Formats: sequence, C-alpha cells, structure tokens
Amino acid sequence: MLLTYEMLEVLKSLAMMNATRKVVKISSKELAERIGQSLQTAARKLKELEDEGLIDRTLTKDGQFVVITEKGKQLLYKEYMDYKKIFEDEGTIKIKGEVFSGVGEGRYYVSLDGYRKQFKEKLGFEPYPGTLNLRIPKEQMYFRRRLDEERGILIDGFSTEDRTFGEVKAFKCRINGIEGAIVIPKRTHYPSEIFEVISPVKLRDKLGLKDGDFVEVEVIL
Repeated sequence: MLLTYEMLEVLKSLAMMNATRKVVKISSKELAERIGQSLQTAARKLKELEDEGLIDRTLTKDGQFVVITEKGKQLLYKEYMDYKKIFEDEGTIKIKGEVFSGVGEGRYYVSLDGYRKQFKEKLGFEPYPGTLNLRIPKEQMYFRRRLDEERGILIDGFSTEDRTFGEVKAFKCRINGIEGAIVIPKRTHYPSEIFEVISPVKLRDKLGLKDGDFVEVEVIL
C-alpha cells in the first residue's frame, strides 16, 4: 500500500469527526474545507482511501456516508504509537483486562523446568506455578497487535522424551506495583483477546481478585 501524507491527513480528519466509532455523513466540500484542499482533491482522496480498504463509503441520494475500517484504525494507531514514542518515550503501555478462570493449563506449563529456568534467568524471578488469565476488551485490542509487533523477551522452546514445547514471547509488567510478565505462546489455542500473566506470587490472592474484576497491567516494552 502506497500511503501518501495527504491520504493520512484525510484519514485523521475523518477520525476527528468520530468516524472510527460510527458512520459519519460528510460531503466532499466539507472535507475539502477541513483539509484545506480543493473539492476535486478531497473527492479523489476519499476514493483512494476506499480503494485501499481504509474506509467504507456509501453514496446515496441523501449524501455521502463514511466509516473508518479496522485496517484504517490500525494504521492510525501505528501513527499514534510512533509519535508517542517520539514525544513521550515512556516505553510502557497500560492494558485493562477482565479476570477469568482458566482450565489449569497455565500451572502445568509454568511448572515445566524448560520454561521455569528461563523465566528465572531472563525475567529475574521464579514464577508462582499458575497464571492470571485476563480477557482484553475489544477496544483495547490495538495493544495486543502492538505486542505482536514488539520483539519482547524470547523464551526458547524445548523438547522432552514425550513432546515438543514451543517458543514463548514475554513482556515484563507490573500490576499494582507487583512485578510479573505477560507470556504469549507462539502457538496457542487461546483467542487473541486472552493474556496470561505470571508473577512470583499468586496474584489472585495477593490482590484479592475474583472472576469479573478488572485489573490494569503496565507492560514494559
């Protein structure tokens, strides 16, 4: 995709009209005034954004209706994170997730020597044998995609006599000041909105958490 500066400016202008959250009605003339370009340029940029799959556009007798697609949202979010790095350089992101009970697989995997030794060596702590399972709201899924793009801390896979265990990507984090790490297996049956957090302590007990509670995780990139 060849995205020009002018196309990005138009996309940003539409986002400022709340087009990331709902369908908005806008004429090419109104858009031209917003971006300081000619009517023809505004109309052409809308067509280009539509062709690239960054917006959905409907033309009716009542006017022109536009909404930014998921692809367009991802592009805007990438721009946002780039500028955030430039001006803030925080090196952290904050994610809120809903606590839920897993099926006990986390305890099994965290207890394996092949992982446990690496967690201690690379993360600086020996984890409690279990994970805190968090479900991320849809509006925060950009953060999951951000972590997918980041390098993280690689926990190597290994083999036993019985089977092979895959690589895991980890990110150090803090929950209410308690150290921990988000662990993301390269291969998992969990949907992408699920995060697993390990820590030296049992986070449920330490923080008094129960299913349905929301907790904020500060992830260190």
